Amino acid sequence: MFVCVLVAAMALAAPMAEAQLGGLVSGLLGLIKIQGTLFCSLDGNMGANGTATPVFPSALVQLQCGGIVVSSSTTNGNGIFSILLDPLQFLVPSLLNNCNLAVKTPLSNCNASLPSVGGLFSNLQLVGNTLIGLLNITNIVPVGFGLLRP
Repeated sequence: MFVCVLVAAMALAAPMAEAQLGGLVSGLLGLIKIQGTLFCSLDGNMGANGTATPVFPSALVQLQCGGIVVSSSTTNGNGIFSILLDPLQFLVPSLLNNCNLAVKTPLSNCNASLPSVGGLFSNLQLVGNTLIGLLNITNIVPVGFGLLRP
């Protein structure tokens, strides 16, 4: 009888412990991914109506929060960058409201006719979550890059 009562008590306590730990458990099994494709244009985006726009390879993309660089990535040969963050160190609402992406590589590096001063900047947007087994990935993308001249 005692064993049955103990098993029942543990079964009831497990969901409460999970609820009390809340974000800690999901944080331990989670990841924040900021990913996008950078194009070689004045706004870093694809041309109008999907027209062919070359990508921007080997560009330094920085995640800045409050003006401080907290992470960075370099675009690959296809212009794709990816920044992975620990959800125990970054809160999604704070990322969306206080952080942005900055491209520090001059646009003239991918096209000599583009400016050699200034940089591309974008705010961030949450697009959803992906569950892979027990791993919860929060997906964030740039809203759209724009040129910021000094």
